[in-house]
Amino acid sequence: MRNPARILIVDDVADNVEILRMRLSSLGYEVVVAEDGEQALARVRDDLPDLVLLDIMMPKIDGLEVVRRMKADTSLPFIPVILVTAKATPKDVVAGLDAGGDDYLTKPIEHGALVARVRAMLRIKALHDEVQALNKDLEAKVQAQVGELERVGRLRRFLAPQLAQAIVSAGDENILGNHRREIVAMFCDLRGFTAFSETSEPEDIMQLLAEYHGALGPLIRQYEGTLDRFTGDGMMVFFNDPLPCPDAPERATRLALEMRDAVARLGETWRKRGHRLGFGVGMAQGYATLGRIGFEDRFDYTAIGAVINLAARLCAEAEDGQVLVSGRLAAAAETVAEVEELGERQLKGMARPLVVTCLRTLKT
Repeated sequence: MRNPARILIVDDVADNVEILRMRLSSLGYEVVVAEDGEQALARVRDDLPDLVLLDIMMPKIDGLEVVRRMKADTSLPFIPVILVTAKATPKDVVAGLDAGGDDYLTKPIEHGALVARVRAMLRIKALHDEVQALNKDLEAKVQAQVGELERVGRLRRFLAPQLAQAIVSAGDENILGNHRREIVAMFCDLRGFTAFSETSEPEDIMQLLAEYHGALGPLIRQYEGTLDRFTGDGMMVFFNDPLPCPDAPERATRLALEMRDAVARLGETWRKRGHRLGFGVGMAQGYATLGRIGFEDRFDYTAIGAVINLAARLCAEAEDGQVLVSGRLAAAAETVAEVEELGERQLKGMARPLVVTCLRTLKT
């Protein structure tokens, strides 16, 4: 609402207009005038007054029709209307209020009543405008939050929820661009899954995978690993990207052993259903190139490099219940887990044998 408030006086009698104009101007209000209903509607749209004092009995369009059209026009903001007329029977008052009038003054107008009603309507107008402003602010905040949720939803396809939220809150997805960083890479899959798939019904396969993913997914989220992809029973997870974490080897070690134990518990249920499946994990630490790959509407976030190949080869070498690591990661894992060195192994695709270590249990 303006300060001072703008009041539109609508009356076809010049003396009435002048009396109202002088009284309201003396109170500091800005006053505009219309002489009939048609002119009143035009002034309302052009001037957007804060209050209208509207005579009922006028030529062309009477006051009741003017107020009906005003209240029906959704392009107009809320504008209170005080109907001013010599018609003062209860029936006339009801008709005026039913048409959309907000208050009613009878002629001849008593000055005190005029001032009180004008101030009351302007208070209502000010409160209404304040509520509208709050609603607009709330709508803008809701739209911003919806946009943020949509961005988080897109990022959660390949990031831990905590990381997705952090990226969106920062308002910068450049962190997902191609870059080089040292990571801990983990591959895991089920032993015997191919044979199981060849002899089982599709419904049984889907049920088992749902149980498997349902057990491991929350653990990956808990340790804030970045889940690269599902490949049937296989998963690739890496740590220290897209946001750095100084304890990546420790997180990966704890996650791998907890995943192994979770699948072991599932295995007891599966055996009762006649399914014999094991679980193996391979992990390695080293540098990789990371970033988004894909096309519009479908992006994945992945890592490429020798460390990924090494983790995959270690996973393929692992027997049921084994978590195999090599190189620097083996030394780092010793701080949180009991380990057993298995000696040199010639891994498929590797140019030379590597010393392989098996993680046994977490230290207490």
